[in-house]
Formats: sequence, C-alpha cells, structure tokens
Amino acid sequence: MSLTLRGRRVSFDWLKPPPSSPDGTMALVDHLRELRYRLTIALIAIVLASILSAVFYQRLYAVLLYPYNLARQYLAEDNPGISTEIVNIGVPAPFVLAIKICVVAGLLLSSPVWIYQIWAFIVPALLAQEKKWALLFIGSATPLFLGGVAMGYWIMPRAISVMLGFTPEGQEVTNMIDLPDFLNLLIQLMLVFGVAFLLPIVVLALNLLGVVKAKQLAQARTFIIFGTFVVGAVATPTTDPFSMLALALPMSLLYLIAEAVCHVNDRRRARRQLEAEASEATPEITS
Repeated sequence: MSLTLRGRRVSFDWLKPPPSSPDGTMALVDHLRELRYRLTIALIAIVLASILSAVFYQRLYAVLLYPYNLARQYLAEDNPGISTEIVNIGVPAPFVLAIKICVVAGLLLSSPVWIYQIWAFIVPALLAQEKKWALLFIGSATPLFLGGVAMGYWIMPRAISVMLGFTPEGQEVTNMIDLPDFLNLLIQLMLVFGVAFLLPIVVLALNLLGVVKAKQLAQARTFIIFGTFVVGAVATPTTDPFSMLALALPMSLLYLIAEAVCHVNDRRRARRQLEAEASEATPEITS
C-alpha cells in the first residue's frame, strides 16, 4: 500500500503485520513489528473515537457531573448542615477539561478494538485449538472492562458523600471542590475498576499459555484474595473503605470464577495429552 504526495511515493507497508508461521513462532524483529502494528491500530481507534466523542461533549459533561449532583443529594439527606460548591479555576481549564473528557470517552468507546489488539498480539503463541478461545475472550473482556467502569461510576457518589461527611457540623465551612480534580478522581476510579475487572482474563490467558496451572492458582488463592483487598485499598483514589470493598469483593469473585475455568481447561488439556500418547502407542502395540 502506498500513496504519492508531490511526486514522492510514501509507502505504508511498515504498518502491515508480519506474516505468522503455522506454529506461531516469530523472530524478535517480527515480534516488534507485530507490536508496532497492534499499537498503531489501537491508537488510531482511540483517536477516532475521541474525535467522535467531541460531538457529544455536552452530554458527556453532564454524565460525568451526575455523580457529584447525586452526592449532594446524599449529603442533603444524611448531613443537611454540610454545604459544597464545585468550581473551575483557570482560563484554560475548560479547554483542558474538554480534551480530557473526549480522550477518556474515546478510550472507553474504542475498548473492543484495543482489547482485541492485545489479545491478537498473544494469539500467535497459542495452539490452533486454543485460538478458538479468542472470540470468547474478546466477548467477555469488553463487558468486564465496561462493567468495571460502570461499577466505579456507580460507587462514586456514595464515596464522595462518605468523605465529605467528615466535615465538622455547626461550622461555617463550605467544601470547595475543584472540577478538574473531581473529574480526575472519577476517571481514575472508573479506569481502576475497569482494569481490575480484567483480572480473570489475565489469569485465563496465562493458563492458556501454560504459565500457570489451576493447581497453582488454588494454592495461591488465599494470598491472591488478600492481595485484592490490598489493591482495593491502594488503587482506589478515594481511599474510603466503601470503595475498597466495592473493588476487592468483585475481584475476588472473578478470580474464583477464573480458577474454576482454568480447572476445566487443565482437565481438557490433560485428556488431550493422554489421547495423543495413546494414539502414538497404538501402532507400536499392533506391530
């Protein structure tokens, strides 16, 4: 593929992925070319989705501001004496805010594309039978990521209410919330939940690659579940126990589900191996 500009021929062949061998092996240079190709496709998808999101900027702005408005309702019900105001400081702040909102929306909108590119980079290392799992992975990874984002969005109002609830009552104190800081907090929380909900996909991918086995996952179960609570306490930017539990409990459940699926996959793999060994031994016995 090429394009002629001002008499000069510009080739786009470098964007093409390298040809893969039947057994999935690649040279280091081909791996780097494959990585460059996947990253390029992912970035193009994110940029195009961000440009498309700019058309709906006003609606996106209202959606992102909704958790704050809901948090104010919670505060009015639980602590009517606490007052809050949201402010936007600085002349370029609205413009920077608009770019950030559009980029985050583009990241979410293009998630099926870049999640597929991640998986497609891993697929060549898998066997032909294991490649059939690709559609299942993409079909489950995207809802899991978006489900995690929705979970982070859902708990944000209550998290704000809990944190602002520590304001001393009876004092003439108004909580001035900087709008960019609030949206940064919301975006970080949504992305942390979205990435955390991909835990079972990572575990299953490692199992398919033969890096970990279900028996090892079972032995490490206690440490992994404890680790989810540590991650929940450290990764959530709100640092309140409600957000920590909202992240750690679903992660623990998803890990247990991934462990069960890995058990099934290991049994199938062991059965196929026994069948292959039996088929190889059969000619020797008959002879």
